[in-house]
Amino acid sequence: MFSVSPLSAQFESDILTIINSKTKPLGALGQLEDLAKQLVNVKSQSNGVLVTNPTISHPHMLVFAGDHGIAEYGVSIAPSAVTGQMVANFASGGAAINVFSRQLGWQLDVIDAGILTATDNDAICNQRLGAGTKAFHLESAMSLADVKLGFSLAKKLVEEKHKNGCDLIAFGEMGIGNTSSASAIMSAVMNIPAVESVGKGTGIDQATFIKKQQLIQQALDFHQVPSNQALEILAAYGGFEIVQICGAMLAAAELNIPIVVDGFICTAAAMIAKLIQPNVQDYFIFAHCSGEQGHEKMLQWFNAKPLLQLELRLGEGTGAALTLPLMQSALAFYNDMASFTQANVENVVSEKE
Repeated sequence: MFSVSPLSAQFESDILTIINSKTKPLGALGQLEDLAKQLVNVKSQSNGVLVTNPTISHPHMLVFAGDHGIAEYGVSIAPSAVTGQMVANFASGGAAINVFSRQLGWQLDVIDAGILTATDNDAICNQRLGAGTKAFHLESAMSLADVKLGFSLAKKLVEEKHKNGCDLIAFGEMGIGNTSSASAIMSAVMNIPAVESVGKGTGIDQATFIKKQQLIQQALDFHQVPSNQALEILAAYGGFEIVQICGAMLAAAELNIPIVVDGFICTAAAMIAKLIQPNVQDYFIFAHCSGEQGHEKMLQWFNAKPLLQLELRLGEGTGAALTLPLMQSALAFYNDMASFTQANVENVVSEKE
């Protein structure tokens, strides 16, 4: 369904020459230089020509929501009803992701991927795969057909955004119980026990934490899906929102759109996307390291260095949203900062080399 090409290396030398000619010591802008290199390279892929004056003009944030059967077994501080309540909050503009999107200039869309109760609110995009997943410690969360349908719906949505000018995409999520799903996915992909992947989510107490670990280990022992079987892992443990985020990531990479990866749940989706199409990581920009205990291990699996370290654990895409000014700054210095020649400044660094 997806074909993701690796980033071409043909532009790397020219991009580095431009970055290194700016009036600064080599590497002095740190991660912003790496970010500029990646963004310019991704944006140069579509036409096969090094893009001049690259910008971000139409950033899109897609927040997918879904409910989880395992939530009914006491793994969260909140009941599943909160998922639908928060989706209504998104629709009315009252959540953190709404605030940050308005502040920073993201175009925000909220997608019902499968919450318990459907809504007729026109502000919510309906891409329902069902009324929540099944309890994955007792049976598969969904069927392989559900996974494939979720991919198809996500791909169509991203293609629509691309036609409307989307040049940067990020994903958020909402779903009571989805840290359980993400932990199970992490354990399955990395072949590690639940004790190494399960965190406290939104802040559960110790007794609930132990129960959560036990249920997820029960699920891992029950399904025993091989670590390289991406679709089967999603079917066994995934959430409807995680499936669609994964599909949307693959679709965005296929269209040469830079992808901002948010926290723990979105990184679980990114792990599956990489199993399906390894080249997808070339398009990933990792936003932050979540307060969820397994997220740092996920980032190590990718050998990724996130842009922010703010101890966020809210989800919704909030960490990804906050990185937009950094990406704009990376392109601003690339486009507008004078070179040593333009500024008549002696290039001491080059002369010493």
